Amino acid sequence: MDAKTFLGLQPTHNPNRWFIPVTPGVSTRGNFLWGGCGLGAGIEAMERTTGRPVVWATAQYLSYAETGSIMDIDVIVANEGRSVTQARAVGHVGDREILTVNAALGHRDKPAAGMWEQMPDVPPPDQCHIRFGVTPDEEGITDGMMARLDFRLANARTFDELDGNPMPEGNCSMWARMPDILEMSGAALAILGDYVPMGLGQALGRHAGGNSLDNTLRMVDIVETDWVLLDIRVHAIANGFGHGLVHLWAEDGTLLATASQSTILRFHEEFEARRKRMQEQQAT
Repeated sequence: MDAKTFLGLQPTHNPNRWFIPVTPGVSTRGNFLWGGCGLGAGIEAMERTTGRPVVWATAQYLSYAETGSIMDIDVIVANEGRSVTQARAVGHVGDREILTVNAALGHRDKPAAGMWEQMPDVPPPDQCHIRFGVTPDEEGITDGMMARLDFRLANARTFDELDGNPMPEGNCSMWARMPDILEMSGAALAILGDYVPMGLGQALGRHAGGNSLDNTLRMVDIVETDWVLLDIRVHAIANGFGHGLVHLWAEDGTLLATASQSTILRFHEEFEARRKRMQEQQAT
């Protein structure tokens, strides 16, 4: 399937309005829309509305779309040039704004190209430890977005190995794939690029992560690849926030895109307490 089908993005009679049902398959384990899926849905809606591929897109996350809700996405074309369109997509549940995605879309043919970043030297996916797998018996995860993703730890610690010792360089990497998606796209890479929070825990050596405040995807080149290497670089953690960058690499060494984020730092016990509160609120 393509990213539109994977996300469940649906058109309406208005060519500039789309909607996405917030099903468990696009939700976090805390029962709200996965941030990368929100960015991906905004990108997909803008690409299909404008007929142009995304160059860069940045999402600002304002609120949470709970599992079971419907998020409408309105696409506004702010400026349309000969080769570049500037647009934004606003996602909302009822009158409550969930996220805003700003983007440039287009393509230009120029006789110049180059790539100066270097892909990390890591083992192939089949030689790496499973972080989360798509079959229930690997990690016991049977639903939600995590059940649709397959991860292998290339240069990262398992949950049990997070013993409080920080990583001096603040970097980690893992292979990821989405077995349901058969083609790479901006929306697919937006989903996979939402992993600076995971890198925070790795950098600190603690059971930590976070909620994204933003996510910026910068497209480089699209090639078909089964696995994508997420090279996660945490720049700094201070004042309760973490900042970092993910390079997304194809198996053949092509740099597909980069994704940067700022994140509210949270520890495992905070996630559990927040999840319990949300479950109690939904029960009432």
